[in-house]
Amino acid sequence: MIDRIDRKILQILQEDCTVPVAEIGRRVGLSTTPCWRRIQKLEEDGVIVGRVAVLDPRQVNAKVTAFVAITTNTHSDEWLKRFAEVVAQMPEVVEFYRMAGQVDYLLRVVVPDIEAYDAFYKRLIAKIDIADVSTSFAMEQIKYTTALPLQYVVVEKPVPEKSAG
Repeated sequence: MIDRIDRKILQILQEDCTVPVAEIGRRVGLSTTPCWRRIQKLEEDGVIVGRVAVLDPRQVNAKVTAFVAITTNTHSDEWLKRFAEVVAQMPEVVEFYRMAGQVDYLLRVVVPDIEAYDAFYKRLIAKIDIADVSTSFAMEQIKYTTALPLQYVVVEKPVPEKSAG
């Protein structure tokens, strides 16, 4: 279970995972070693699944974001497995979801320009049978974060200490 201190640690790490453990400990009221142990436990428990550098898409020439809605006439496990393999080999796809509703799958694709998107599209449809592809291009990114909301975490209540007596 995650307690309030773990939740504070997670918030700090989501904002900046380069904050030294001693500083995290200071902010949450722990010394370095207990804080480090908590972070290790959060990693072992799979709460923290990685630490990455978030890049500026403009600086790495990936400034165009496309949301690609895909519909298929085939809904077999074999088709999905093949589709997932195809998508996994396309680095332009940064997010991939199976959806409920009118669209079967949604991809978030980042490319330098429309010509690069067209090349991506042609590679995609050459590798797998798709009934319909509808793409929307983002005009402006208004909000972007990798931080998950932590207010929904079920927090373990502290166990009252027994009095000696």
